[in-house]
Amino acid sequence: MLSDLSVLENVLLPRQIAKTIDTAEKDARDLLKAVGLEDQMYKRANKISGGQSQRVAIARGLINTPSIVLADEPTGNLDSVTSETVVQLMKSMAKKLNQTFIIVTHERQQFGDVDRVITIKDGKAFEGDQPLEMEVLA
Repeated sequence: MLSDLSVLENVLLPRQIAKTIDTAEKDARDLLKAVGLEDQMYKRANKISGGQSQRVAIARGLINTPSIVLADEPTGNLDSVTSETVVQLMKSMAKKLNQTFIIVTHERQQFGDVDRVITIKDGKAFEGDQPLEMEVLA
């Protein structure tokens, strides 16, 4: 997050860099509404809470509709209600925009039914009880 920018400006930044600004502001507003921050759009990034910052980062990560989203503990600093909102947002975006989300989490149960779960334990990858033939770098 760039602290001198507003929440909305932070979400718009990737679109400005990509020079795809045609519907950028509407898309950014929609994403901020989806993560429950429509009332924080014009606040400076350094004036919102840590959990709100995390939701802004999620919206910013989704603004360019990437085909693959890597999310490291996306609900780590969020309360349970906001966490559920963020999980549902990621699931709906995955379906609506045919996106793949690769999520690293210690809260597996929070994500409910998903297409695939790979667990890493002691440097080995497993799908269910079956070891996967892949090297895990620790």
